[in-house]
Parts: sequence; structure tokens; C-alpha cells
Amino acid sequence: MKRNILIGGAWPYANGSLHIGHIAALLPGDVLARYHRACGDQVYFVSGSDCHGTPVAVRAKKEGRTPQEISDFFHEEFVQCFEKLGFSYDCYTRTSDERHKRFVREFHARLYQSDLVYEKETPQAYCEKCQSFLADRFVTGTCPKCGKETRGDQCDDCGTVLEPENLLHPVCAVCGSPVTFRKSTHLYIAISRLEKELRTLADQADSWRKNAVAFTNRYIEEGLRDRALTRDLEWGISVPLDGYEDKTIYIWAENVLGYLSASKCVAEDRGSSFNDLWGEQAKHYYVHGKDNIPFHTIILPALLIANGKGWHLPDQIVSSEYLTLEGRKISTSQNYAVWVKDIVDRYDPDSIRYFFLANGPEKKDADFSWREYVNSHNGELLGAYGNFVNRSLSFIRKYWDGVVPDSRIDTEIHSKIANLYRTTGDFIEKGAFKDAVNGIFEFVRWANKYFDTETPWITRTSDQNACQNTLYQCVQIIANLAVLLNPFLPFSSKKICRWLSIDNSWQIHEVQGGQLLPEIQILFERIDKNVIEAEKIRLL
Repeated sequence: MKRNILIGGAWPYANGSLHIGHIAALLPGDVLARYHRACGDQVYFVSGSDCHGTPVAVRAKKEGRTPQEISDFFHEEFVQCFEKLGFSYDCYTRTSDERHKRFVREFHARLYQSDLVYEKETPQAYCEKCQSFLADRFVTGTCPKCGKETRGDQCDDCGTVLEPENLLHPVCAVCGSPVTFRKSTHLYIAISRLEKELRTLADQADSWRKNAVAFTNRYIEEGLRDRALTRDLEWGISVPLDGYEDKTIYIWAENVLGYLSASKCVAEDRGSSFNDLWGEQAKHYYVHGKDNIPFHTIILPALLIANGKGWHLPDQIVSSEYLTLEGRKISTSQNYAVWVKDIVDRYDPDSIRYFFLANGPEKKDADFSWREYVNSHNGELLGAYGNFVNRSLSFIRKYWDGVVPDSRIDTEIHSKIANLYRTTGDFIEKGAFKDAVNGIFEFVRWANKYFDTETPWITRTSDQNACQNTLYQCVQIIANLAVLLNPFLPFSSKKICRWLSIDNSWQIHEVQGGQLLPEIQILFERIDKNVIEAEKIRLL
């Protein structure tokens, strides 16, 4: 039965280049999308560039450009990076897109009719030197609870949710000047009154990652706080309410609505039902990093509930842990990062995808090191998988004139393949991507041993029937490995599917004997170990 599947990937800020931490967090979304399409489901894989708010405005001011110019530049860079990595978005848009802004204004106009929305006068952080109001995250100071340096929205060390006025010694994160606080009237959403609904959502979250459940429960236990829906900023979406003409919708209250606006664009373009996608029978995944958990488990559900239209609430939270780089925290301000725009131009996209899916921060923090990356590529991707494909198909090209020998699939092999489709599908739907990859590569290693045990280079002359049977089995294994790995390694899988004239539907495939193979290319090139030190030097 065809299912309606929404997969929402977090929206990266369009104020700087993507780094490998973003990719490690977002790649699972593409795996889910490719898998569900292969199952025949109706998939809406959506995301976009987060173009509004203080981060973009601050960079624009520093560079003497407009926020639109800054966000447009990085949006285009993001699009190119995602395309090179094979992200198969059904819609990758931006929050500055007119369709998104129109949807958000309509959503908020209805939201303001709720008794959960109220007006309140509140202190707003203001920097005299920058001559602008500051978003919470652009106020830094000392956490009143643990004493560590922190941003004005949340302490990364102790996890306390903060207000800028609660900080000790608050300063502007842009220029370092002390901030003042000015009174301003804004619209607020009473998240504190939604504790019962949000607690029920978390309690029923069988498919949320453990970090999402733990963080959400902690936020609830510490006491939910109401959040401002509007802000004294110029760069953003105008507030659809009289008297608020000089304010904009707070970025956190509009960027998460991008999942709705983008999926509506897809539905309209397809002529499919947007209401069905956001109805009870759909399944929704949200894919992001650890720091985005509250926005998807507290903020988004609160907005959806308060709007009152019965929107579908999150089903599955696929939230990664943190990624470090060569044992150190990634720092964009210190330029200590591996930038996606660089790595995609120097390395095979399937190689990059494989490393972060097999070794990424799925259940615990993970570290990216160039030595581990090169060893992973050369040892597993090339040494195990690429080697099996090449040795099998090249043997047929060389000794069987490129014609797939005729035989019948071995019962044990057929059983292994069938079981692998079941277990891999289950792992993917549960968000256990490492387990899925490991299970497939365990079969790859088994296949290499099978080839070695059957010794086709000997039976080619001593027992041709046995040799033909071995090669036939290997072709069937390769065909199904290509389909099983397509969600993870789409570029190499596409090549193999073309060579063997099969599609990537999620079912057992059989390549008939007598089929002529085209010229076979090497799937993966070996990476010279000299790049390890060269890449480390780039970080200095």
C-alpha cells in the first residue's frame, strides 16, 4: 500500500558555507527518501535555506551587502553542494521565497486567533554600537546556572533554556559591546499551556532517537516557557496584524513552517493532496542535528497545535549527535572545518556519503579524521564492495565475452538476499542507518569469500558448469547489492543498475542469463594516503 511520507531536513542558515557536520546530520533524510521511493511510497523530501534573522543581517552589514544578496549567494552554494552529494530533494527552497512567505503569513493570521497567543511587553536586547536589536543567540554572557560562557537562548554546557536578560554580563556577539534592554511589545505563544499535549507526544514517541526523548523530557520538566512570535528586526517576514507593521515574524516561528510550505509546493506541482500528507494516515520524519531537537519536538508541535487545523504532529525524530574534526570541535568562526564545497570537489560523493552513514554521529558523538576516512574508503568501499563487483563482472567480460552465464539462483543466496531486504528496510525505517550499512557490508564480505571459495579462475577450465553457476550467483548478488545500497550510495548503484538493466525498486531482482554486459568501469578509485597529511595542513 502506497504511503504518504514527509521527510523534513533541517534548514541551514544562509549566512555561511556548509561544513561536514551539516552533512552528517542531514544525509539520513536522503536515505529515507530514496528508500521510501523504492518501496513505491509517495515521498515529499523537503528542506531549504534559512534566509531570515539576525545571522544573515549581521553578515550583510559586515560586508556592506544586503541580507538578500548574502542569503541568495549561500543558498545557491547550498544547492550545488546538495546536488553534488546526491540529495534528492523534491523541493529545496528558501525562506525568502514568496510562496513560503505567503504560507507563513496565512498560518500566523490564523494562529493569532488562538487563545494561546497573547501580547506582552518585554525587554529586548539592543546593541548601541550596531544600532540594532539582537536575536537571543546573538547575545552572549555567563550562564547564571553553571557559570560557563553561553548564548542568550540556551547554554550548551548545562542545557538550560535562557532569556538574554537572564545572562550575567551580556554583550553583543557581533561587536562585543555591552547590550542594553529596551521595552517592546510582542506577540507570544503560550507554550507553557501545552505541557499536557507535548508530554503526551514525547511519551508516545517510540520512533524518536533517545537524545530527542531525553532532551524533550528535560525541557518539559524544567518548565516550558512561552516564546515570542514577533521581533524588532527588519529582515524577515512581515507580521499579518495591524499595529505590527514595523516588526517581523521571529525566525524560529517561521523557518519550521517551511516543512509545510515546501511540501505544499510539491503537492501543488504534482496535483496531489496536501491535506492527505498532513492528515492522520501519513508518516513524518524530521532529520537534523542535536541542537535542533527543541525546535522539532517543542516549537513545531506547539505551532501546529495552536494553529488549530489538526496538523499531523511529528512521528519520527532522527536527531544526530555532534561531529568533531580530528578530535576538536568544529569552529566556523576560527575557520576550523572541512567545508562541503571543498570536499565535494575533491572526493567521490558516494565515498563521502558512505563514511558519514557508516561512521557518523548517529547514537553518540563521532569524530571525522582524514586517516579514518581514507582507510574506510580504501578498505571497505573499494577493497570489499568495489573489488567484488569489479572482479566478478570483469571476469565475465574477459572469459565469457561479456555474456551473463545461465543458471538458477542458489536457495541459500536467495534466502540471504530476501532477509537482507527485510532487515535493511526495518533498520532504515527505524533510523538505524549504521546497522543497515553494516548488515549489507557483512553480506559483501560473505560474497567475497564465496567468490574465493568457488575459485572460478580454476573451474573456468576444470568445471565450466560450476564456473558458470558461480558467476551467475555473483551477478545476482551484485544486482541486489546495488538496489540495497542505492539509498546510501546512489551514484555507484545507478551505474550497476544500468550495466545490469534493472531498476531500483525495493524487491529481489534477477538478471537473466544471456544478457550482454557493457564495458565495466572501476566503481571506486583508491585514495593515496598522502592526502591525509595534505588535508590536515589545510586545517592549520
